[in-house]
Amino acid sequence: MSSMRVLLIALLAMLSFAPGAYAQDRFDLIVAGGRIVDGSGNPWYEADVGIVGDRIVSIGDLGAFTATRRIDATGLTVAPGFIDPHTHALPGVFEVPNVESSLLQGVTTLTAGNDGSSPFPIDEHYAAIAAHKISPNWAIFVGQGTIREAVIGKDDREATAEELSQMKQMVREAMEHGALGISTGLFYVPGSFTPTEEIIELSRIASEYDGIYISHMRDEAAQIIDSVKETIRIGIEADIPVQITHHKVIGAKNWGESKETLRLVDEARGAGVDLTIDHYPYTASQTYIDALIPQWAQEGGREQLLARINDPETQAVVKAAVVDKILFDRGGGHPKNIFISGCDWDRELEGKNLAEITSERGLEPTPENAADVVFDIIRGGGAIAVYHAIGPEDVDRIMQHPASAIGSDGPVGVFGEGAPHPRQYGSFARVLGLYVRERRVISLEEAIRKMSSASALRLGIRDRGFINKGYFADIAVFDADEIIDKATFENPHQYAVGMKYVLVNGEVVVENGGHTGRRPGRVLYGPGYVGQAN
Repeated sequence: MSSMRVLLIALLAMLSFAPGAYAQDRFDLIVAGGRIVDGSGNPWYEADVGIVGDRIVSIGDLGAFTATRRIDATGLTVAPGFIDPHTHALPGVFEVPNVESSLLQGVTTLTAGNDGSSPFPIDEHYAAIAAHKISPNWAIFVGQGTIREAVIGKDDREATAEELSQMKQMVREAMEHGALGISTGLFYVPGSFTPTEEIIELSRIASEYDGIYISHMRDEAAQIIDSVKETIRIGIEADIPVQITHHKVIGAKNWGESKETLRLVDEARGAGVDLTIDHYPYTASQTYIDALIPQWAQEGGREQLLARINDPETQAVVKAAVVDKILFDRGGGHPKNIFISGCDWDRELEGKNLAEITSERGLEPTPENAADVVFDIIRGGGAIAVYHAIGPEDVDRIMQHPASAIGSDGPVGVFGEGAPHPRQYGSFARVLGLYVRERRVISLEEAIRKMSSASALRLGIRDRGFINKGYFADIAVFDADEIIDKATFENPHQYAVGMKYVLVNGEVVVENGGHTGRRPGRVLYGPGYVGQAN
């Protein structure tokens, strides 16, 4: 290459980043005068952001340029739109397509298909999302539990060679249809019945398409260390990037174990294992009431579970296990720590804890009596519950780890319905308000990185997660001195405050703290997608 050509290329590169050198002199939108926290973790800086169509085209001093609209962000923080790597937004996103609970926190991309449960086929699901039109961007994982149940059912046995081949083909199909990777819920039936070797085989297929393995591990309480080791093994043997999802430590006697789990993460990363974490900023979890029931008792599905808890001899064995869970696991030592958050067949139970429900039945609120109440709730049709049993120091420690990202693990629900975990309304705002501003557990720049680029890079979501020239204009503009979650366990249906503007693909979806009604969200296909993107 001639010296003149080299000089010309260098000059063009310099001009492309010069403050006054832009390809156009007019923008659709300029976000002016804000403090840009760009998602990299680097310190903030003041600049304007110029947008044309759905892309950021310029960053710098744009005061001399015209725009169809100009947003004054003076004194506000301008960040990449947040990416939630773990939600349970299905089926709620079809009922609440504006997803105000997420957008009013600055979340512009949701992922679903977590914990081993997903739609299938993936292409049909993506088509339904695109046709329905939603406010945030959307991507999903394929659920290992969904695939196993379709092929084997809820039986506790190994797959035959033919069944394994069928499941591998289903993973291949899902990846080609745009799944981000494969998720497992090894705590849940039927994932809990899956041998590690089977998971490795399926994950190898996802790896062929540059997908990831994201796992709700087999246990997050007494066996958490073994579970982390299994997750690392899967990453190594399947040669696939791994994410431990909603990482936490359950049960007071296990609190502090994050020191060892994070040591294992560091050790694995030091050995070349591509291992990361996501988690939410609360000391309570939420899942089905069946989480108190041992997995062996759930084999075969609901009818067999009912037969077991209605058989006096088997019920006694199951009851002992439930009592143990209340005392040493998700129950946090007492029935009062377990709240019913959703119960379709008896709304009167919502918001009450197991101790209250037990007392209302004229019984002492002992773990044994509460176990009988659990059986009655399952007989009635089941419920979703909030479990207060997570160690607060573990939450801080996990949040501070450089390999962790922020996720909500929250659903999308109808405002005012049920007594859900507040994380669906507050996870991201809570980090910014409580953990950054008030408690200073992490810096603002690091929090933004954990909410944006960390997940974009991990999930293979291209051109999002940073405030960069050429990237999609997914942007959150908020008051760092005001932003906070308002939702509580006692009064969960409260939107976060402090988020002033949110853009999704260049369109203003939140303005002056309220949703505009626009639905510009897009399907974000995984890296193995072989079709034609919209």
